[in-house]
Amino acid sequence: MDQVKKSVFETLSAVNCNLHTEKKGNLTYLSWAWAWSEVKTRYPLAFYTIYEDAEGRPYFTDGRTCWVKTGVTIEGLEHIEYLPIMDARNNSIPAEKVTSFDMNKSIQRSLTKACARHGLGLYIYAGEDLPDGEPEPAKKPAAKQPAKKGAATAKTIITDKNIKQVVDWVCQAPEGEQRDARIKKAEDSYEWPGNLLEAFRAMVDLTE
Repeated sequence: MDQVKKSVFETLSAVNCNLHTEKKGNLTYLSWAWAWSEVKTRYPLAFYTIYEDAEGRPYFTDGRTCWVKTGVTIEGLEHIEYLPIMDARNNSIPAEKVTSFDMNKSIQRSLTKACARHGLGLYIYAGEDLPDGEPEPAKKPAAKQPAKKGAATAKTIITDKNIKQVVDWVCQAPEGEQRDARIKKAEDSYEWPGNLLEAFRAMVDLTE
């Protein structure tokens, strides 16, 4: 039987990116050079586009702030990413203060996120698009009630911060305990938002 060819998304979303990320503040960044290398290794004909405005500038502005627009095309499919030009605190830089250095950083980050739309490291950005909202007032902790027999317990939600701990737990299975049993237990015991379950399985496969 002929083996079914994996889609671009299936192939790239299975790549373990954790060793090539860097934490800055509350956000995790993926090395753009490594990301593009991984794309080109698997898809040599892939290419990217840095879009320009009507005056030939590689960024756009509304007179107040600026943003860049990039696209990554793999096997005929282009994913486009828009990204504000921001400072170190991820605040938009006023248009009159934007430098070529700021613009270049935003372009590289935008290209990395365009690669993520194709699947590479998409789990890293899980939750980044959630609204900030207004902070809720502090509440006095409620008295802990004994769990009712047969009541379902809340599952821990997996994020890019704790996924490696689960992978390490699976890989450190003591002799006599089946590795597959730990994998199954992990999959059933946690909540896996987005593509994190696929990422978890790919990371476990890489350790075999």
